Amino acid sequence: MRIYVDADACPVKKIIIEIGEKYSIPVYLVLSLSHYSPQDKKVETILVDNTPEAVDIAISNRVVRGDIVITQDYGLASMLISKGCIVLHHTGKRFTKDNIDELIFKRHLASKVRRSGGKIKGPKAFTEKDKNRFKISLEKVIEGYKQE
Repeated sequence: MRIYVDADACPVKKIIIEIGEKYSIPVYLVLSLSHYSPQDKKVETILVDNTPEAVDIAISNRVVRGDIVITQDYGLASMLISKGCIVLHHTGKRFTKDNIDELIFKRHLASKVRRSGGKIKGPKAFTEKDKNRFKISLEKVIEGYKQE
């Protein structure tokens, strides 16, 4: 088991690094050059170019069944679920075969509304409660996996 992070805009990197260290699980932060900043030495940083989907492709090419991936990208989540990965949103919500199609469809509908000039509410502000929910969710996934 390894943890890969779609790290360009991930607000829970510090939590992921702490949990990776706690459970001795390697953590890989995948980010584009334009989002680079020095990272914690306890993790491996994988830099990719700034082309669209470069981070997604880098993650997809590296993961194997049972790896954990943190992303907010529904398309990437869908691809990784089919590879047998455990995929979490940074709010702690787990992407599954049961919910990913609905999430992608809602994203598609929202995109159509925006293209036609309509307005859609953006995501809610990220809170401490979201951080705590994420931490609990990630630890639950790891504990469940280790018990199998």
